[in-house]
Amino acid sequence: MARFLVIVILILVLYYVLYYLVRDMFFRSKNSRWESDPEELVQDPYCQTYIPKRSAVKKRFDGKEYYFCNRNCLEAFRRKEK
Repeated sequence: MARFLVIVILILVLYYVLYYLVRDMFFRSKNSRWESDPEELVQDPYCQTYIPKRSAVKKRFDGKEYYFCNRNCLEAFRRKEK
């Protein structure tokens, strides 16, 4: 009788471990696809560093789009271009 209870408990533990592993794999693959996509990097034309495009300071000069890491680089680029 004790052997039967131990086997049942082990089967239940194995079931729950497998259930949570499989559930997490399917949940991650469906709902967090956007999180695993790499973020586009752009180069600052003044200091030459690469920064994420969505957090960059964007400015248009002479019809061309430029991305800067911060306002200081933007101002220095403006002074240099004059």
